[in-house]
Amino acid sequence: MRIPLLNASGCLDALAAPDVARTLDAFVTKTITPLPREGNPPVRIAETAHGMLNSIGLQGPGIDAFVVDALPRLRELGMPLWVSVGGFSVSDYTHVCERLDAEEGIATIELNLSCPNVEEAPESAAALVAAARTATTKPLYAKLSPAQWDIGGAARAVVGAGADGISLVNTIRGLALDPVTFRPRLSRGVGGYSGAALKPIALAAVYAAAQAVDVPLVGMGGVATGTDALELAAVGASSVALGTILFSDPGAAERVRDEIEALSAARGWMAERDVRSDIVVH
Repeated sequence: MRIPLLNASGCLDALAAPDVARTLDAFVTKTITPLPREGNPPVRIAETAHGMLNSIGLQGPGIDAFVVDALPRLRELGMPLWVSVGGFSVSDYTHVCERLDAEEGIATIELNLSCPNVEEAPESAAALVAAARTATTKPLYAKLSPAQWDIGGAARAVVGAGADGISLVNTIRGLALDPVTFRPRLSRGVGGYSGAALKPIALAAVYAAAQAVDVPLVGMGGVATGTDALELAAVGASSVALGTILFSDPGAAERVRDEIEALSAARGWMAERDVRSDIVVH
């Protein structure tokens, strides 16, 4: 059994580490916005006991520089490219999607609808997907936040608006304090929490979406081992993304893939449907 492995957006720089990127089945870019962004001021990353907080703030070159400078170099990786798209309004999303629509070598556009470190667009996720759908013919995945009660309802809404797949989950808001000053460790205060503690939340979200819609799901959140990946596959993920683990173990994809194969062989699983049929969730 083979589960396609991606990176979570923002957790790997393929131009700085192309050999690491090529260990994945597809590479997902950092979120691209219409205009260049400096991001949030430092401190922007803080480790915690069970994960990591980040408050990068969608730092990036903007769509024009991305298309001219980064995209040609990313094509040289010779692998499927997913471009993460973000913004603060319907026009932001449509503008970036229109620019990308004419570009070759982009397999999928992932709409970042859930970054916890910037102000969100006032429109609903479904409205943003619908607008993006009019701007591109490329496959669209909606990346949703775990910070909502009705994940299934959100999944139905974005699929109804034109999403071809869903990525679950983005980080969830968290806060860490300095043990001496008791002040926030991040300059912005709160940040996006990722790592091992996010996995139960991701499992619940993927399971809920799988019950609600029949589209491919990318599961992510706390994946560090083959067992983690198989658990997400068991509840409905058709592919899995590695995130925080890539900071401490850049070679994690090859190890996780080997662990998936060994665990699957030991249990006699030949395909994703086999691991799903072995679980019963009440």
